[in-house]
Amino acid sequence: MVSRMFRLETEVDKARRDLLRSRLRDTNTAASPVLAALRGTRGAREVPLHVWASDETGELAGGLVGHTWATWLHVTCLWVDAPHRGAGLGGRLLAEAERVARDERGCGAARLETWDFQAPGFYEKRGYEVVCVIPDYPPGITEYTLVKRFLTNRFERNPLRAG
Repeated sequence: MVSRMFRLETEVDKARRDLLRSRLRDTNTAASPVLAALRGTRGAREVPLHVWASDETGELAGGLVGHTWATWLHVTCLWVDAPHRGAGLGGRLLAEAERVARDERGCGAARLETWDFQAPGFYEKRGYEVVCVIPDYPPGITEYTLVKRFLTNRFERNPLRAG
């Protein structure tokens, strides 16, 4: 048995972080034929996807921040200012992000995380399904991961119809 000594550090180091990500990507690509086939394609890059809504005065009324990668939309933030909640703006922001991801970027699905006091029901009403529940993250709160599969083309909407 070989015993080695290592020095462990807890500092923030962007250069080493980038090197680590690169090496992990290489290791994952070598281990997964799916990731290997993705490498070098348009879908291999994370592409930001932002949707903004301004009110009549030009102020930010709401927005969605996410990205697309590997035929998935990942929504990281969706927020609507209190005076505009309940008017359908959140649904419109989400629908527009899904449309861009599906129709312009070829995505087949979306994923997101939300807390119990935020909006799991909002997403479920829009076709998202809970796939993961993490109780007490952070303590006293439950986190949900939800996914939604898109209908990506006319043949998937009705496979019996040819035109």
